[in-house]
Amino acid sequence: MVKKNRLNSILFLGLFATAGILVAQLLWTRQAYTIEEKKFNQKVHIALLEVVKKLYEGTNRELPGENPVHKIANDYYVVNVDNDFDPEILEFYLKAEFARSGITTDFEYAVYNCQSDEMVYGKYVSVTQGRKNSRVYFPKHKNLIYYFAIRFPNETTYLFTSLKFWFGLSFALVIILLVYVYSIRTLLQQKKYSELQRDFINNMTHEFKTPLASILLASNYINRQEAIKGDPKLSKYAEIIIGQSSKLNEHIEKILTIAKSDESPLQLNPTRLSLLPLLQEAAENIRLKHEEVDIRVESGRDYRIKADEFHLTNVVYNLLDNSIKYCEHPPVIVVSLSEHKGVLQLRVTDNGIGIPEKKLAHIFDKFYRVPNVKSNETNGFGLGLYYVRKICDLHRWKIKAENLPEGLALTISIPDYETS
Repeated sequence: MVKKNRLNSILFLGLFATAGILVAQLLWTRQAYTIEEKKFNQKVHIALLEVVKKLYEGTNRELPGENPVHKIANDYYVVNVDNDFDPEILEFYLKAEFARSGITTDFEYAVYNCQSDEMVYGKYVSVTQGRKNSRVYFPKHKNLIYYFAIRFPNETTYLFTSLKFWFGLSFALVIILLVYVYSIRTLLQQKKYSELQRDFINNMTHEFKTPLASILLASNYINRQEAIKGDPKLSKYAEIIIGQSSKLNEHIEKILTIAKSDESPLQLNPTRLSLLPLLQEAAENIRLKHEEVDIRVESGRDYRIKADEFHLTNVVYNLLDNSIKYCEHPPVIVVSLSEHKGVLQLRVTDNGIGIPEKKLAHIFDKFYRVPNVKSNETNGFGLGLYYVRKICDLHRWKIKAENLPEGLALTISIPDYETS
């Protein structure tokens, strides 16, 4: 419960921190846009003042005392010249001053005509050559006579373009936040499913063990009766019941072991042991159980390794059992020990049906069984190789599977070993 609350707290803090960074980034972006807008207005203002100065050059009149540039709207400026001027010269000065000030966006202008008392549209000046004259309406200023107006139709786009880094960063943070939320949601769902699965396995296996123990006890008692011994058919049926019940009991024990190891780590008791006698004993036990199996243990010498004898024995039995299950012919299994690049390799090869390459990477997954005919025919829950990999990981060994021309090879690499 404490771990669960800690996990929820970490997830919440991570989500809160990411959301806070995103909000801060959006606020910074907004502030950057405001600053960029002010800088643009200042550059336009200075450029238009320079245009006014140019228009007054060569005349006997003095520059107006008050500021001649008036901002009417976000993208609309009116400039009071208070002096007669030529529209073509105005356009020349506008282009020159805007280019010098670094204002690289389209603009259009209009000039007030005293005789007609209206604004006369001048021209749309395109920096990118991507747009023709728009003929936008320029409102007349009621208090000015000699003046012109400037409009920047793409000012907002221009400002956004200059802030593309900030917007790109904000977009990236939004994506990160969405991925984080999705990951949290997936993690919580997986955690919930894992807990339900573990509880279900624990409950079901414990519920199975009591009636199964009764079945084994009763079937063993029946099998000892003289009436059963004297009837070959009944004796055979009793042996089938005992054998299948024992097999089911082994599966239940395996499931319980895996469930317990998931809840709390397996505790190993490593000791120095001889590997070759252990393999030979396992092979002999398999031969007694499966007379048709041909098992060979090949090694030029004995090796001593540090391992948990109980779990290592289970690993070997699991590997041999898998090789027998997934074989269409009389099984031929070779267990070999060899040294390769300073590492001891325990290799189990068989003449079975092999595994499709696409499925090979999943055979060590929990509850995974390769879908094929042999999987449907054989009993199991897909826990054998999962258990094998878990024990190898706890010993810090590496295990890999590879297909052979006929059959499968499973190799366990053991770095810490001694020769006898």
